[in-house]
Amino acid sequence: MSLEAITKQLSSQGITPQTKIPPVEDWDPDYCGEMDLQIKANGDWFYTGTIFKRVSLVKLLASVLKMESNEYFLVTPVEKIKITVDDAPFVLTEWQWQDSAQTIMSVKNNVGDEFILDESHPISINDAGELYIIVRRNLLAKVHRNVYYQWIDLAQEVKTKNGTELIFTSAESEFSLGIID
Repeated sequence: MSLEAITKQLSSQGITPQTKIPPVEDWDPDYCGEMDLQIKANGDWFYTGTIFKRVSLVKLLASVLKMESNEYFLVTPVEKIKITVDDAPFVLTEWQWQDSAQTIMSVKNNVGDEFILDESHPISINDAGELYIIVRRNLLAKVHRNVYYQWIDLAQEVKTKNGTELIFTSAESEFSLGIID
């Protein structure tokens, strides 16, 4: 399977980078093998060792990305192709408050997905202390270091049963950036 074949198949289904995210969770096509497509830890996409230059192609392919049993696939209505993801498929690169009271935070990833940081999009911390957020369909975005440091500035030290944590609130949900003692 080539990138050209995938993009042709998706466009024949009316799926473009401008359309809403297709319902890949409802699709269960036949497995068609692996593709030499890799998403690096920094969010860059590579095909046969060459970085993608077209942002629109990355957005299109990201819209049909699916994870099953810790493996990643590009899924169309008729094919499922395994790809390699080094860490998380997305990187959280931007954030802003949606309101003047600073109670609702909007976040954005490297492919343009924008959503509210809330209980549906929680923060998780791995053993190395790196932060991740669920974007959609259990696909994660790693929180970029710049965003992490900005969040540290706005977080408050709160004593919890786990110790002193850095915590901030968005959409009536509390988020921990980790334990500091």
